[in-house]
Amino acid sequence: MHIFPAIDLYGGAAVRLYKGDYNEMTVYDKDPLRVAKAFVAHGASYLHMVDLEGAKLGEIRCFDLVRRIVTETGLKVEIGGGIRNEEAIERYLDAGVERVILGTAAVNNREFLTDMAGKYGDRLAVGIDILDGNVAVKGWTERTEVTCDEMFSQITSLGISRVICTDISRDGAMRGTNRALYASLSKTFNVNIVASGGVSSMEDITVLKEMGLFGAIIGKAYYTGAIDLSEAIRTCSQ
Repeated sequence: MHIFPAIDLYGGAAVRLYKGDYNEMTVYDKDPLRVAKAFVAHGASYLHMVDLEGAKLGEIRCFDLVRRIVTETGLKVEIGGGIRNEEAIERYLDAGVERVILGTAAVNNREFLTDMAGKYGDRLAVGIDILDGNVAVKGWTERTEVTCDEMFSQITSLGISRVICTDISRDGAMRGTNRALYASLSKTFNVNIVASGGVSSMEDITVLKEMGLFGAIIGKAYYTGAIDLSEAIRTCSQ
């Protein structure tokens, strides 16, 4: 299982939200590049990034910062947030980002998702953010009528190879990841699933690895010291 340490960007800083609430934001470092370099020092190969401003506003807001992190760290970066058109996808890929993540655009525009999946293949992932069993969009600010299983069925039919699935109710809450959700999804759908939201202990990491998940995202647990990133990476590489 791959470990994806996370940097959420807002106002040029590395921040974390509590259960997706923009009013419950903690700034952990005003220099996200410094954070990314620390990840490298811990042995990370991958980096999960979210442009929270972009997700909320529907446009890229941190392109230059993301490009600099890619260039100066050598990490395999995946980025989501505000990517609503092909121009945004191409800009990020041309900047060296390994994979772009579609969230709102994937839910609201099936034709666009189909076209982009056919054109970009493995360079494209989909973020499915779950709130009370349904998919949320626009930076988690709107809950749709689309269920988690419905969205998974749609994207797997298109051949999408990777899904980042977040349980919003667990994100930043430090009370454990939704193991039942990921166990069910991994048994039902043939796709690489990255667990996100509430991964807050080495026990979470071990259980997700035993499920056979593709990856797990570590956010607040890293910033608070609840998980030793080096240990998590070593555990999952064995």
